[in-house]
Amino acid sequence: MEFPFTLTPEAHDQAVRMLQRKGLHGHVLRVGVKGGGCSGLEYVMRPEAEARPDDLSLDMAGLTVVCDPKSAKFLVGTTVVWTGNLIGGGFGFENPNAARSCGCGTSFTPKL
Repeated sequence: MEFPFTLTPEAHDQAVRMLQRKGLHGHVLRVGVKGGGCSGLEYVMRPEAEARPDDLSLDMAGLTVVCDPKSAKFLVGTTVVWTGNLIGGGFGFENPNAARSCGCGTSFTPKL
């Protein structure tokens, strides 16, 4: 399976900075979804020590991004963005598979 989503250059740079700030050299960035949130599925983005055996993996200029196959089907075509807004800024998801998103942008209802 092809890697399901992309990161903008700004999102990539912020993810690298985040891992460096936390002293997590050699960690991977996990992006996925889990049940929950106010719209049904909630985005997950967190550093992990290593990838799991069944993960999809993408190496991007010093950053390894991983995604489990189950989450991948909900993230196909998604772009992870960084907004530097003072209020509500941070990582965001432009997901073409979302029928509806919550106001805070951390959860979504998938298209059927």
